[in-house]
Amino acid sequence: MTITYDDFDKVDLRAGTIVKAEINVKAKKSAYKIWVDFVETIGIKQTSAQVTYHYTPESLIGKSVIGCLNLGARNIAGFMSEFLLVGFSDPRGNIILATTDQTVPNGQKLH
Repeated sequence: MTITYDDFDKVDLRAGTIVKAEINVKAKKSAYKIWVDFVETIGIKQTSAQVTYHYTPESLIGKSVIGCLNLGARNIAGFMSEFLLVGFSDPRGNIILATTDQTVPNGQKLH
């Protein structure tokens, strides 16, 4: 399916830095609660993500990541997920986070 540039411009993908991560003990599938700083004007947003295969909570702190901020909030195992942390699947279906290869300001929109 082809979309227009206007359609793509509606997707709010932004860079942020993980500031806190912990096990989401109520999740049915292994997941972490993750807090990401997107910049003062956006603030720190939280999400639940199934990234436990490749990462520990400690290894996530300080990692620059990409999040989709305009999908709307979802309640995941009693935890309000405010954005979607994006990534790719490895051959076994485990998620590898999408990151930046150089430092960019938190909150910067992906173009």
